[in-house]
Amino acid sequence: MLLHDTALVYGRYLRQSLRSRFALLFGALTPLLYLLFFGPLLTGLPLGRAGSSWQILVPGLLLQLGLFGALFAGFTIIMESAQGVVERMRVTPVSRFALLLGRVLRDATVFVFQAVLLVLAAVAMGLRAPLAGILIGFGFVALLTLSLASLSYATGMKVRTPQEFGPLINAVSMPSMLLSGLVLPMSLAPAWLDVLSHFVPFRYLVDAMRDAYVGHYTSAHMLYGVLVAVGFAALAVTTGTRVFRTAGA
Repeated sequence: MLLHDTALVYGRYLRQSLRSRFALLFGALTPLLYLLFFGPLLTGLPLGRAGSSWQILVPGLLLQLGLFGALFAGFTIIMESAQGVVERMRVTPVSRFALLLGRVLRDATVFVFQAVLLVLAAVAMGLRAPLAGILIGFGFVALLTLSLASLSYATGMKVRTPQEFGPLINAVSMPSMLLSGLVLPMSLAPAWLDVLSHFVPFRYLVDAMRDAYVGHYTSAHMLYGVLVAVGFAALAVTTGTRVFRTAGA
């Protein structure tokens, strides 16, 4: 029944996304602009890591796509609450876990699709990376989306108004992007900033993805990245499910 319920919810929200093709493609616009206008500036610069500038920039942009997109996913559940959709779902026998899981799996599908488009554009601009590393990167994007979308929906269930939700998410997203080294490696930062960045979980994901893009699949960065990504996803989905059950969504 859980699989059946999850498939129903997933299919419902995926069809909504497919009906809005413009929004589906527009979501990758900001990372694409970074790729087009910022990427060429890094060519040939010493960035303190193995690999080309594209192998350093593109993994960060992929995680940026998941970070900003998934964190703002909670806006949809706020709108659904205002329109009475959540109230109608409360009276159905569908598992509360399935209501969350179907949503976040749809988000993961959308952002991995956008990540594929971004990688294709990067390849056209000069990115060269092993196929296995690129596929591992998509896995990290999916796990990050599952984690952040779960927390975003849980926050949307608690906050309820866009006026409260937006500033709260901005307060989380901007420091996370700056401290995780998504655009430039934190090895370029002063020592105190590099130490501070280790308290941001996304730092471990981006370091692991950059190792994957140069073919270092057994590095310490890869091990830490996988552990943090899986652990964070489990914690976030558990938290989101608890909120959904308590709120009766």
